[in-house]
Amino acid sequence: MATPFCAAAACRVSVAVPPSRPVPGRVRARRSLVAVRAEAGEGGGINPAIRKEEEKVVDTVLVGELAKPLTAYCRCWRSGTFPLCDGGHVKHNKATGDNVGPLLVKK
Repeated sequence: MATPFCAAAACRVSVAVPPSRPVPGRVRARRSLVAVRAEAGEGGGINPAIRKEEEKVVDTVLVGELAKPLTAYCRCWRSGTFPLCDGGHVKHNKATGDNVGPLLVKK
């Protein structure tokens, strides 16, 4: 399934939503944590076809109203701080020969 973070038709995304637990005597708030992980297609890479001639695919988006001057968003699905980038793509790229990098949103 193609997603905004993985354009490949072969990219698979798994979503796990844990059940919420009721608390006696309280109105149950609908709050849940969603864990998302993309599984690499054939060859082990997340990016099978987009701008493969580049060493690392990084895009920058200019936005006028942001709290921070620069925010890096994960596109490799390996970040421990997803949706923010923690540099997990470096290990992934070395292991698979892929070239995925973050989406940089600038003020």
